[in-house]
Amino acid sequence: MKRHIARKRFGQNFLVSSGIVARIVEAIRPQAGDTLVEIGPGLGALTEPLLGRLDRLQVVEIDRDLIARLRERFDPARLTIHEGDALRFDFSALGPGLRVVGNLPYNISTPLLFHLAAGADKVRDMHFMLQREVVERMVAAPGGPEYGRLSVMLQYRFEMERLFLVPPGAFNPAPKVESAVVRMIPRPPRELTAADAGLLEEVVKAAFSQRRKMLRNTLRESLGEEDWGALGIDPKRRAEELAVGDYVRIANRLAETTSTISSSRRC
Repeated sequence: MKRHIARKRFGQNFLVSSGIVARIVEAIRPQAGDTLVEIGPGLGALTEPLLGRLDRLQVVEIDRDLIARLRERFDPARLTIHEGDALRFDFSALGPGLRVVGNLPYNISTPLLFHLAAGADKVRDMHFMLQREVVERMVAAPGGPEYGRLSVMLQYRFEMERLFLVPPGAFNPAPKVESAVVRMIPRPPRELTAADAGLLEEVVKAAFSQRRKMLRNTLRESLGEEDWGALGIDPKRRAEELAVGDYVRIANRLAETTSTISSSRRC
């Protein structure tokens, strides 16, 4: 089979460093009976060592040429290939206790992370290779320029840890930026205290829509001075200064007051 040429439209940068592959597999620590799915297996650099430790592996791949190579190379009884776009794939259909891994395409990494977060209740853990800048935003603490909507929404749902950096030379073709490997473990239900997760997302999105403005301006349609006083939050602060818990309290205040208003109108 002829050499595969990386396709820019799929954001393909193939991992070629055996040392980095070994570090990723060691971080994942796959066990024989695990239900594990790999996003974007590419040329199989990670697929092969994972199959060496698993009874069976599932992969999601959109490139038909790569799918043909995977089918030729691996036993179909042990490798299940789901052909299609990971952004539209229903990962929850694979069952509970799911472990997700992958070298995620940089061009769809953020929407893909939000897509996966929506089904986190079925996930045991996730290990991804991403652009270093994205990982720094994911794990950022309040107060810095990296802290934003992605930080808040993912930190609400997951415990996250940046494991190690990966240089451009570990890929072919080499990207122009550094990469990093991150571990994501879903938080238990008892820690998910937002009354309405959708409302939390709306609040965070609005707050960071104009991040240099004060919260009293970005959230003026939702909260008044009485609300800020009840919350004990200074409305002159900016979005990047609030912790995840602060956003949960704001969303819960809105859920409570909206419910109260709705009830009084019915009466």
